[in-house]
Amino acid sequence: IESIPFHSWTFDDGTVWMEFYRIENGYLLRFPNLADFEIRGQRAEVTCIPTPQVSEADIQHLYLNQVLPLVLSQRGQSIFHGSAVEMCGGAVAFLAPTGRGKSTLAAAFAVAGHRLLTDDSLIIAPCGGQYIITPSHPSIRLWEDSENALSLNNVQRSPVLSFTRKSRFLVGGSIKFSDQPCSLLAAYFLGEEVCSNISLSPLSMRESLLEWIRNSFLLDVQDQDNLREHFDRVSRLALAVPCFRLEYPRRFKDLESVRQAIIASTPLLQGEL
Repeated sequence: IESIPFHSWTFDDGTVWMEFYRIENGYLLRFPNLADFEIRGQRAEVTCIPTPQVSEADIQHLYLNQVLPLVLSQRGQSIFHGSAVEMCGGAVAFLAPTGRGKSTLAAAFAVAGHRLLTDDSLIIAPCGGQYIITPSHPSIRLWEDSENALSLNNVQRSPVLSFTRKSRFLVGGSIKFSDQPCSLLAAYFLGEEVCSNISLSPLSMRESLLEWIRNSFLLDVQDQDNLREHFDRVSRLALAVPCFRLEYPRRFKDLESVRQAIIASTPLLQGEL
C-alpha cells in the first residue's frame, strides 16, 4: 500500500471520510476507524477488512452507497451523486453534493405519489436513443427533520448506522418504489441553500457537462484513459438530456411548490398530477 493516498473525500469541517490508495493490482479504499475495501484485478473484485467495532449494517451501507458506485465507474459505467423519481412515464433526477437536499426532495416527490428509483447513486446508460436510469437499493436516507416534515407513514427503518445520524427508510407505506428502468426526461442540479425564491433555469451544454462531471463517482481520478472515456460518455449525456439549475429555499413548507415548479419546467413534464 502507498504511504500517502492519491485522493481523499473530506467533510466541510476537514474530517476525512475516505482515502484512496494504490495497491498491487488494484486499489484500497479506507474509511478511517470503519473499514478498508480492497479492489483488485480486471474484474474489480472487492474484499472488505472491517474494524472490530463496525456492524454488518455499517459495512452494507459503505459497500452499496460508496464502494459499489466507484467500482462500477471503473468498469465503464456512468454513476453520479443523485436521486431519481418516476414522472410522466419516465424519470427526473436531482443531483448535488452531500447535504444539498436531494434525498429530501426525492422523498417529497415519493410521498406525493411519484415512485422512487434511486437515492444517493444514480446509474445512467444510453439505450435506443434515450438514457435509462437503473433502480438501486429500495431505500432512502433522511435526517430527522425531513422525516418529521414529510410525515412518513408505515415506513420501516433499517438498522441505525454508527457514523451518521441519518436514518435509512425502506420503501413501503407512503414511499413507493419502482424496480423497472426508466427513461431520463430531465436532470436538476441543486444550487446553494441561500435563496428566498424558487428559480429554475436551463443550463447550456457546457454548464450541463461541468455539472455532470462535478457530480460523478470516479474511482481513479488520475486514470487518463478512463477519464477520457467518461468525459465522452458524459458529453453525449449532457447533449441529449435537458438540464436545469434549481435554486430553492430549504423550507419544508415550500417543497410542494418546488415539485410543481419542476413539473411545469418543460413541456415534457407538464400534465403530471
